[in-house]
Amino acid sequence: MSSILAYDLGASSGRALLGRLTDRKIEVEELHRFGNDPVQVGDRLQWDILRLFHELKQGLLKAKHQGIKLQSLAIDSWAVDYGFIGKNGELLGNPYHYRDHHTDGVMERVLGHIPATEIFGRTGIQFLPFNTIYQLAALKEADSPLLREADRFLMIPDLLRYFLTGEMHNEFSNATSTQLYNPLESRWDPELLRLLGLSSSWFGDVVQPGTKVGQLRSSVTDELGISSVPVYAVAEHDTGSAVVAVPALDRSFAYLSCGTWSLMGTEVDQPVINELAQELNFTNEGGAYGTYRLLKNIMGLWILQESRREWERAGMTYSFPELVKLAEQASSFSAFIDPDDPLFLHPGDMPAKVQQYCRLSGQQVPDSPGAIARCILESLALKYRFVLELTERLSGKQFNGLHMVGGGIHNTLLCQWSSNAIGKPVWAGPAEGSAIGNLVVQWIAQGELSDIWEARKVISDSFPVTIYEPEQFEAWEDAYGTFRRVTGLA
Repeated sequence: MSSILAYDLGASSGRALLGRLTDRKIEVEELHRFGNDPVQVGDRLQWDILRLFHELKQGLLKAKHQGIKLQSLAIDSWAVDYGFIGKNGELLGNPYHYRDHHTDGVMERVLGHIPATEIFGRTGIQFLPFNTIYQLAALKEADSPLLREADRFLMIPDLLRYFLTGEMHNEFSNATSTQLYNPLESRWDPELLRLLGLSSSWFGDVVQPGTKVGQLRSSVTDELGISSVPVYAVAEHDTGSAVVAVPALDRSFAYLSCGTWSLMGTEVDQPVINELAQELNFTNEGGAYGTYRLLKNIMGLWILQESRREWERAGMTYSFPELVKLAEQASSFSAFIDPDDPLFLHPGDMPAKVQQYCRLSGQQVPDSPGAIARCILESLALKYRFVLELTERLSGKQFNGLHMVGGGIHNTLLCQWSSNAIGKPVWAGPAEGSAIGNLVVQWIAQGELSDIWEARKVISDSFPVTIYEPEQFEAWEDAYGTFRRVTGLA
């Protein structure tokens, strides 16, 4: 039985999953799981990229120790972050974390130089202060020596693939997320690069998901005592892989990839680049097989994760199921936050930030972990409704429910509250959406599956989907009005 390997790297953890396809059913086995903790050094927050590469090799070793012969492997990860390769082929410094403060105020300064209409018209990407374009502009403002020594620009999966194979390629779905790629011209946008003073020579040819991009290099195979393995580019933005894995049988569907970030939208054949899309700050990120993800970022479970870390630092240790139970027991609809307020972007004392938001907006201030957790989760569910309505308005489609994928679906309370908030069914599953999407693109490339729609049918047949029906709609309808009023969302 042939096996393939998917590395799925999230902003807080990573995993290596083994995939097998037998009788049109997918079997997935977790080989290796590891933490992915950013490292604060002085004023900079950075990724421990060499530790991540070490963990990739541990996944290969575990496959070897189990006698597994791999047919191929691929990597997906979060977007926007990158590293530079120098002229000697070596990495120049640790990649900065997108939550690092070096981009503070940079987006506003760039937009003072290049009109927002021009950037959006060229890229179709939403304006977020940590987008790659503003990270690079921050280095330019600081006269960073990295830019003087840089030879090639590689995003996180590109970089890790380079470590594995010795070959440098830029992958499509991640390239589009930089706000430097022009989907209408299918290339890095030369005018934006010129206006920002960035060298076009840094940016390589862009390969599509499903492209074979090398083999494990001899330094890796010799070190680990393994045979070489073909390496593929998939939809390497993890949301792109997650959308591949949405088990939708209707070609018009809405999805929510739920984890540290929540990303909600729909799949389209062409980017939607118009005045309304810019006004609503939607994005058009590349997907697999000529598709685009018309979506909007929502801060997601990051706020609860950071709150849990803060409580842990104070000596109060809660598991996520314990926090969900405390939230369920707390009073309903007592206070709301806008999860996407800039207050919640950076690490810090998140419970205090939630309380500050509620205090400044004239609401009752939640005063316990359960009340804070309930405020966060109810606010997320109501923000999902707000963004789903915007998605319908922009796409011209009406959706009869919402597909939720990703690790966040383990939070069954959030799934139920999301259904309550939108007043429609939520179909939750699979939890390992990004890794499964990674696997099926490899199988399509190898001819084991014919296309994305056959893959989605196989995924639907292989993994259970939990259906949540809306409850207490009148109470949630009233709460939605209060939520929009206190958050100022139009």
